[in-house]
Amino acid sequence: MGPVRVAAVQFAAGLDASGNLATCLRLVDQACAQGASIIVLPEFCNRLSWYEDRASAERHACTPDGPFLTAIAARAAAHRVHIKTNVTLAGGDGRITVSSLLYGPDGTLLGRSDKLTLMGAEGDHLDPGTAAGPVIDTPHGRLGMYACMEGVTSDVPRDLAVRGAQVLLNSLNSFATDEASLHVPVRAAENKVWVVAANKVGPLLPAVLLPAIAGRLGVPPELLDGAGESQIVAPDGTVVAKGPRTGEAVVVADIDPSLADAKTRPDGTDLFASRRPRLYAPIVRPPRPREAPPGEEKVDAAVVRSPELVRQAARAGAELIVLPELAFGAEADPGEVAAELAGALQGTTAHAVTSVRAGSAHAAYLVNAGGLAGVQPQLHASARHSGWATEYGDRLEVFTLPWGRLALVTGDDALYPEVFRLAAVADADAVAVPFTPAEDWETALGLPERAAENRLNVVASGPDGGLVLALPADFTLWTAWQGPFEGRISHPLVTRATEPVTVAAVHPAQAVNRLVSKNTDLVGGRPAHAVAALADDAPSGATR
Repeated sequence: MGPVRVAAVQFAAGLDASGNLATCLRLVDQACAQGASIIVLPEFCNRLSWYEDRASAERHACTPDGPFLTAIAARAAAHRVHIKTNVTLAGGDGRITVSSLLYGPDGTLLGRSDKLTLMGAEGDHLDPGTAAGPVIDTPHGRLGMYACMEGVTSDVPRDLAVRGAQVLLNSLNSFATDEASLHVPVRAAENKVWVVAANKVGPLLPAVLLPAIAGRLGVPPELLDGAGESQIVAPDGTVVAKGPRTGEAVVVADIDPSLADAKTRPDGTDLFASRRPRLYAPIVRPPRPREAPPGEEKVDAAVVRSPELVRQAARAGAELIVLPELAFGAEADPGEVAAELAGALQGTTAHAVTSVRAGSAHAAYLVNAGGLAGVQPQLHASARHSGWATEYGDRLEVFTLPWGRLALVTGDDALYPEVFRLAAVADADAVAVPFTPAEDWETALGLPERAAENRLNVVASGPDGGLVLALPADFTLWTAWQGPFEGRISHPLVTRATEPVTVAAVHPAQAVNRLVSKNTDLVGGRPAHAVAALADDAPSGATR
């Protein structure tokens, strides 16, 4: 296995299946002319994803041996390449799925992955997948496949990476601009794998229905076109090639899949070897509706650089104040840290968060004017603290405060998407993160995605600043948008902490609203039944 040229192809697809097939084949030919050996096509290559009824969906679906897929397979064989396509598929069992299919250089079907999380109206007439998709061992590396909404949360890409995928192939049918800016590249960075993502351009809805649908949603019709920006992303989150926002494109780059085998952070921490699958069991249990009541509509939070600024932040009205990890130093006495913070909070109802060296554990402390109110030991080993932190927590706690439910994510636990998923499953409204980032993606992509994919307010503080990530009220697409819609769906409101004290509002009550579209719940709709590898100490490897 060595470097390989890959291509992400973007185009518009309409209601004419034969025309859509011709477009697929034409652009596959262009990708091959540029030397691509792995080609990724968008989602719903065969037809627009909107159907009048179940009968219409079945009538227009592809079949495994039908003309559409037979032609794709033949073109893979003609060029001796791998082609990943995505279509609606009727498999003869009465089910109609959104299926990703990988054809090999001899035209053989190497793997099929049925979309596990359907988006909005897709669920009216199509069936979700019932099992995890394969990781496929090829001469160009181990490949995993997913589609669009499956990449808006961490579960499916993480499951593939944990099972050994080096290159993730993502087919999209999305008008959301935060796919390209956030959801696509973060999957590469958090898993240290390559991602090849192909999105649509042009109308995603039938022209005759578009004005009415756009009016009901309160969205300009042109912003319901495919958002393009197909891209290829390296394991450190760097976008190495990207297509335009509009128009057809063949996006090509040379990649080395073997680079995805290194899972180490700059300090030497192996991010996959340090995972603790046993702790993630709640993520793979059957989802339940949220049980906790909503928190307050609005509360002020503060990121502060140093302990002497805590009182200033409290007097400014901040109810949650987050300092960097070990803000008092690694040798500080934990009792004295709690006492000093409690003193700074006297006369207020605020809570402050930092971390301390608590014996052989690195632990976040939650303190109010009455003293220590909560402790969260770090859950994962970290090379940075290996000289003294040898004991780890056995669960993530959620603390009930006057304004909502708060989880503490300690230090390098911020690197693990499973930790924030646990917070969401436990009905947290907000997360306080005292940490020390080491790579750009951790703050540019990682923390914003944790807020977006889990509907969590996040307040993070590091030595050089931090972030306040608030949940917007505009979120559910099946109701009218309140403010101007600019293309982003789930991206949080970002306040970067550039001052010694930065105060910004968060919105605990918004954590209750997890419906990104009709019947699509980011937390309650997670495909728990098909991501068992997340909680498996010895996940299975590649399959054919």
